[in-house]
Amino acid sequence: MDFALPMGELAALLAMLLAGGLVMGLLAGLLGIGGGGIMVPILYELFSAIGVDEAVLMHLCVGTSLAVIMPTSLRSFYSHRARGAVDMAVIRSMALPVVAGVAIGTLVARYSSTTILTAIWAGAATMMSLKMFFGRAHWKLGDQIPGNPGRAFYGLFIGALSTLMSIGGGAFVTMMMTLYGRPMHQAVGTSSGFGPMIAIPGTLGFVWAGWGVAGLPPGSLGYVSLLSVAIIVPVSVLAAPLGVRLAHGISRRRLELCFAAFLALVAARFFWTMV
Repeated sequence: MDFALPMGELAALLAMLLAGGLVMGLLAGLLGIGGGGIMVPILYELFSAIGVDEAVLMHLCVGTSLAVIMPTSLRSFYSHRARGAVDMAVIRSMALPVVAGVAIGTLVARYSSTTILTAIWAGAATMMSLKMFFGRAHWKLGDQIPGNPGRAFYGLFIGALSTLMSIGGGAFVTMMMTLYGRPMHQAVGTSSGFGPMIAIPGTLGFVWAGWGVAGLPPGSLGYVSLLSVAIIVPVSVLAAPLGVRLAHGISRRRLELCFAAFLALVAARFFWTMV
């Protein structure tokens, strides 16, 4: 398989990766999400353009995106914690179930085809998009976040689905906390703490799952493209604190709607590829 590209196309692809890293870093800080909702579609187009085998295409996108969000999610978490916006008790109470969910998600990914993995991503993205479109800040289920076993099962769900989507789990944690009366800034800050505990074991899991698999581009370690990580990470890490500052100073509704529209379009595009 030939992965060589003309210089013009290579420059365009590099620019796409840099732009994606910038947007991902901003979203990680602003919304408390890991950024996979942005990076997976970008990487999908990139890896398709250079001829990555369809059998490993989505696996490589998800694994690489998980590796990218490791430093970004850490930077976002430390920035929110410095502002006193993180509820460490919630993080500690859900840490083990979330990591267990990551292990489940990794196993599902290893034994799933690209079509199945794409369908899972597109279906979850559609649900997230609908929630962002129609969700309302005043929706509330109660005044206290439920304890175990409900919290543990929700942690398993967050870990497994976030790994398969290559997101930091922020959307699910933010939704849970706001539905139980927590302030939005605290919900976003706390959700950022789940990014590292999903991204780090998730990345290692995708390295293991893709070890020795044929059809991967040069510079890959399992289902992780180290070249893409090296290009995207510095930009996203630098952009994350800016997103945090924006999160504490502006209304988020318009951005949520734009991101919801983006997710809906990407989900439709992925569903189209499976027809």
